[in-house]
Amino acid sequence: MNFRASRIPAVVIVEPVVLQDARGTFLETWEARKFAAAGLSASFVQDNHSSSRRGVLRGLHYQVTQPQGKLVRVTSGEVFDVAVDLRRSSPTFGQWVGETLSAANRRMLWIPPGFAHGFIALSENTEFVYKCTDFYDRAGERTLRWDDPHLGIAWPLADGFEPILSEKDRCGAMLKDAECFP
Repeated sequence: MNFRASRIPAVVIVEPVVLQDARGTFLETWEARKFAAAGLSASFVQDNHSSSRRGVLRGLHYQVTQPQGKLVRVTSGEVFDVAVDLRRSSPTFGQWVGETLSAANRRMLWIPPGFAHGFIALSENTEFVYKCTDFYDRAGERTLRWDDPHLGIAWPLADGFEPILSEKDRCGAMLKDAECFP
């Protein structure tokens, strides 16, 4: 596996080595020793899987009571994946990083605790899977507004296109009003 820092060093792009022959392909998506050697020690307690059609935007979600680190990837289709630093003590507080993840490029993104996370599906029938370092806690869940002008996230949206949002995502908090981490 190759580990590459993003614009926000805590968010890491993981590029697995893909072995391919006449039978197909094989790749490791998680190997604790390799992640630890790259400085990414994590213990996962939950796996999630979502499917979305083109234009669905999910996020930006985070949990204040049980912050989750997430290792995210796409098994079918393509997304633009975003992480926003919500750690007030961080030099990158309020900054975001985005990465295109797809079944074709097989990239993964490591998003540590203390970040809001979201993505927009760029293809039909997108399948998105992620491993979490803590359990889901509905009471501690918060949503950051996906289109907060202070964040200025460059979502890949065609002019005039409105993403498909849940009510929760439509009503997210602006960063200036959001509950953040120390």
